[in-house]
Amino acid sequence: LPQLGPHLPPRLRQQPWHLLYCTDRDGFSLQNLYRHGGQPGSPALLLIRDTEAQAFGAFLATAIRCSTGFYGTGETFLFSFSPELKVFRWTGRNNFFVKGDVDLLMVGGGSGRFGLWLDGDLHRGGSQPCETFNNESLSSREVFCIQDLEVWGLA
Repeated sequence: LPQLGPHLPPRLRQQPWHLLYCTDRDGFSLQNLYRHGGQPGSPALLLIRDTEAQAFGAFLATAIRCSTGFYGTGETFLFSFSPELKVFRWTGRNNFFVKGDVDLLMVGGGSGRFGLWLDGDLHRGGSQPCETFNNESLSSREVFCIQDLEVWGLA
């Protein structure tokens, strides 16, 4: 988390973060993740480690929740640590920040491609370059297997 500090919105840089959800403790379930997704309107940090030991994720300006449409703000960004931190910020081309239903959580999109997506049982996910963030693929594989997932929120 310290490496991400300088990239967070200034109002959040000195805030204490705490663990809201982790697969070790809470199991592999998108439904559980929504239940522990944080206070509405409060930002969340999604951290993923895949089975290739790659680490990446997303900063979400608002709590992770189930939704019918996309939500979030231009403060949302994607990042990867491979091997050093890369941050992919909003391009302004669309507002496809975050969308979650029972089967899928998506961050970033456009032209049928998602910057980051996770399936309903949090076993698989994927990452492709997308218009929202003009990102590189966050994982070495277009479809990856999730080893650990954590969601951090403000204390």
